[in-house]
Amino acid sequence: MKDDASLSEVHQSIDTSNKTSKWRKLFAFFGPAYLVSVGYMDPGNWATGIAGGSRYGYALLWVLLMSNIIAIFLQSLSARLGVVRRKDLAQCNREAYPRGTNFVLYLLAEIAIAATDLAEILGMAIGLQLLFDIPLLWGVIIGFFDTLLLLWLQKLGMRKTEVFILGIIALISGCFLVEIFLAKPDVAEIATGFIPSLPDATALYIAIGIIGATVMPHNLYLHSALVQTRKIKDNPESIRAAIKYNFWDSAIALNLALLVNAAILILAATVFFKSGNTQIAELEDAHRMLEPLLGTKWASILFAVALIAAGQSSTVTGTLSGQIVMEGYLRLRISPVLRRLITRMLAIIPAVIVILISGEGKVGQLLIFSQVILSMQLAFAIIPLIHFVSNKKKMGQFALKTKAKIAAWLIAALIVILNFKLVYDEITDWISGTDSWWLIGIILLGAAGLIWLLFETLLYPLTERGKEISTDLHDPIDKLPDLPAPDFKTIALALDFSPFDSKIFQYGLKFADKNTKFILIHITESAPPQLMDEVADDYETRKDRKKLEQYIQMLNDKGFEAEAITGFRNRNSEIARIVKESNSNLLILGSHGHRGFKDFIFGETVNRVRHLVKIPVFVAQ
Repeated sequence: MKDDASLSEVHQSIDTSNKTSKWRKLFAFFGPAYLVSVGYMDPGNWATGIAGGSRYGYALLWVLLMSNIIAIFLQSLSARLGVVRRKDLAQCNREAYPRGTNFVLYLLAEIAIAATDLAEILGMAIGLQLLFDIPLLWGVIIGFFDTLLLLWLQKLGMRKTEVFILGIIALISGCFLVEIFLAKPDVAEIATGFIPSLPDATALYIAIGIIGATVMPHNLYLHSALVQTRKIKDNPESIRAAIKYNFWDSAIALNLALLVNAAILILAATVFFKSGNTQIAELEDAHRMLEPLLGTKWASILFAVALIAAGQSSTVTGTLSGQIVMEGYLRLRISPVLRRLITRMLAIIPAVIVILISGEGKVGQLLIFSQVILSMQLAFAIIPLIHFVSNKKKMGQFALKTKAKIAAWLIAALIVILNFKLVYDEITDWISGTDSWWLIGIILLGAAGLIWLLFETLLYPLTERGKEISTDLHDPIDKLPDLPAPDFKTIALALDFSPFDSKIFQYGLKFADKNTKFILIHITESAPPQLMDEVADDYETRKDRKKLEQYIQMLNDKGFEAEAITGFRNRNSEIARIVKESNSNLLILGSHGHRGFKDFIFGETVNRVRHLVKIPVFVAQ
């Protein structure tokens, strides 16, 4: 069923089967990886790129290249899972792991999304401060209102959302292209940066940070769902083609992200390293030094604009990721707007607290902390993903071949070791910086829990119990249940004296038998009844009562018993009250055909009423 699908509102909304030429088909598949790629150029990556370039020049460019190759490989595995299984990573986890493990994995995924959003909103706030001199606290609060952007994008559809994200990427890329042009780096020296080398232990630490900040766990959830927005035929040839086209989509999009990240490091190496400013690591310092070193104010302006754009890009991807993990793990759907508000609040609250208590000087540390949090989550997304795409029983002929499987596990081992090294160093610093025994105990207990969970995700699918986990979301149904047809003794008709009333009566008579009683409901919305209820006797109320009497007579002429009940004040609660008090068995109401902003203006009835009543609701259209 479509309701069980990832991002059900846009599931298979883009048809790829009707594209005749190879180029048209290729462009039909392009898009999901661009939404994913914005996570690879977020403000968290900027800090490591600036630190590496200012301290070691071009020497760590090879780390960026290696990280990008790893990212393309892992994202292609995520896309493969979504194309072949038609399920996202969260849904597959729910099927494969025990309930307790899944709940912890869900919490970790939510924390990862909040940490990503924290990095994005801090980057946007810093950009606003650098460009307009807005205090960081106000910048964080301004970031809260980008939910309005999400509302607008959702109405446009998935394809236009992808175009918007591509525009964001183009803006960021354009800003750094101009920056590189102003810096005029030596191409021959840049080429030496792709020769692997680690000058010292600090370089290793920065390299770990670059790798750790590159692959993000929420992107693996996101990509496995986004590829399902493409409608493909259910045959091996179409699936194989979809896997190929999605690989090229990932390769092109993530190489664009590589160019942005490389431009950041090259800019820092050319401007800061060569001028002797080797300790530049904060975004504010980089912005402040660009203008005097490059000799133009546009250098710092473009840097701030790109930073704001990178932060803003999380509006769409953060919400979609949150929706995917919540629906996949919990089978719980909530309003995307509410989903966005929850995610943004989880990011804003710690940022506001840190700024209020410790001042703006601690924001850089908070940005680094968000990257450590992401590093801690990564293994718990990669390991299950490799298990799923390697399973021949579920993936069939599209399961990973032996060489690809070995490469996947080697990459997983490398990322897990490097990320745990990063986390270990941070935990050691936290412990050495505090004398509180209870805080040390919490940190060590949390670390032990993560190690246990790591072994659980690694080993459980290999056990006999893990292999027997059902791959179906629902229990099988051998035959349709033999249930008697419903007998609607009392049918409530919600009328508003519009052209929809005839449809409502049409369906009401269809469901009725000779013993059915009709309850005619009308909510009077003129001003006097809102104040005086049934005591009101204004012109509109009298006309409404007369109209209801005419309807009753028409039903009586057909041999049905009918009663009219008028409601006042709140339309939704009044309909629900009358339905309950009249003991109605079925409610029929009309759809007005408006949605979105018109619902906000004229009010929304159908969706709200159905949550207030406990009987079947039929919508006449």
